[in-house]
Amino acid sequence: MNQFVAVLLALFLGSISFSVLADDLTIGQPAPDLTLHALDGRVYRLSDLRGKVVVLVFWASWCAACQQELPVLSAFAERHAAQGVQVLGFSLDGLDELPQVRSIATALKFPVGELGSSWAGGYGRIWRLPVSFVVDRKGLLAFNGWERPSWRWNEADMTRLITPLL
Repeated sequence: MNQFVAVLLALFLGSISFSVLADDLTIGQPAPDLTLHALDGRVYRLSDLRGKVVVLVFWASWCAACQQELPVLSAFAERHAAQGVQVLGFSLDGLDELPQVRSIATALKFPVGELGSSWAGGYGRIWRLPVSFVVDRKGLLAFNGWERPSWRWNEADMTRLITPLL
């Protein structure tokens, strides 16, 4: 009987869409709050950043696509900081990789912290890297990275998707 229940539970959990696990992220709806504990000791809470356009980027030091995307995000964040752009970088690396994370973070113009697990609250389990989300000045989700497979930021996409929010 226990095996039967386990099979039913597995079938049920397998039928749940990822969006349910990610709090049904919907463009134009309030973005789930999230807190970054940066490597420099500062704390950045998404809800405290209202009035800014915030890019949440999830990455890892071993992710080649992330290594290509991070400098592009960093340059964009630096150029548009005065206009209210804030990037928050959540590393999925473990404590063993902390030296690599710190080394990468020193070259970036935005705060970086370790996520601590693959679970990112209302954004769900981070299972693909890199993945990003954009939150507008009102705290509404403006870009949902789960909807774009194999997505990486480039200058043209940032200009097209983020600049109009400024």
